This record gives sequence, structure tokens and C-alpha cells, in this order.
Amino acid sequence: MLRKGYDRVIALAERPSAPYWLFAIAFAEASFFPIPPDALLIPLALAKPARALRFAAVATLGSVLGGAFGYLIGYLLFAKLAQPIIHFYHYEAAFAAFQHKFAEYGVAIILIKGLTPIPYKIVTIAAGAAAFNFPVFMAASLVTRGGRFFVEAVLLRWFGVPARDFIEARLGLITGLLALGIIAGFVILKYA
Repeated sequence: MLRKGYDRVIALAERPSAPYWLFAIAFAEASFFPIPPDALLIPLALAKPARALRFAAVATLGSVLGGAFGYLIGYLLFAKLAQPIIHFYHYEAAFAAFQHKFAEYGVAIILIKGLTPIPYKIVTIAAGAAAFNFPVFMAASLVTRGGRFFVEAVLLRWFGVPARDFIEARLGLITGLLALGIIAGFVILKYA
């Protein structure tokens, strides 16, 4: 089953619609979808190493625009849903402290967590809820998401066929390690 899914994704790279799918997944992952765009970026870059940088640009653009949507979700839904609860329980001071911490360390949070397996949507929604400076948020998102996707693309382009052969020979192991990385991201997020 794993091999069949991998083969489908590799076949998707041959289609003209592949960059659109990558954009859609990157956009959705940065705001509400659980699967990271790397799950499509890596097979696409392996299938077409010469287009790896183009795929990275598409993933970056989708992720940054999706991050803006995630920010909007945090900003609007927080105001409509969470603020009345905070007021009811008299937690205004605690939330003000959260906003202050995000204002102070927000760029570092965005830059560090944007490179890790921690779901980026959590960062984008939290930035919106904290009303973090939007232009700074967008700039940091561009740096961190672009850095992540372009490093992957450069490595995959550089190693190309040997990387594909390595991954295909150890598909179960690689998939397991990626799943562990995502789980570790959630654990880090919970305890960090």
C-alpha cells in the first residue's frame, strides 16, 4: 500500500497539474491541513530533480500565503470565540502576557518552528491570535519556509537519482522516520 501511494505521487510529478497540487497542499498545511507539503515536495523533486527549485518556490509561495490565511483565522476566530471566554474568566492579564511574549519572541518562534516538523499552522494561528505584527510575520514566514523548502530542493537536486534509489529501497523506514519526526514535533510543541 505504501509503495502504491509513493508510485502515485511520483506519477503525479509527470502531470502539468503537479505544481498546483503542491501549492494547494502547502497553503492548506499552513492554515488547517495536517499533512506537510514535504510529503509531496520530496517525491516531486525526486521525480524531476531539474525542477526541484521550481517546486520549492511553489511550496514556499503556497505556505506563506497559507500562513497569512492561518494568521487571519487566529486573528478573527480569537476575537469572536476566545476573547469572550477570556473576559468571562478574567484572564485578560494572562492573555496580555502571552501577547507580550509573542511580541518579544515572535520572530524567533516563527523562524525556529517554521523549520521544524511542528505543524506550521499552529504558529500562524498563534501569531494571529496574538495580533503579531503582520508584515514582520510575513517576512519571517518567507525566510523560514523558503529556507526549509529550498534546502530540501537543493539537496534533492544535488543527489537526485541516488537519493531516489536510496528512498525507494528503504521506503518503509523513511516513511516511519518522517512519521516519527511529525510526532516528535507535536511532543516538542506540547512540552516546549
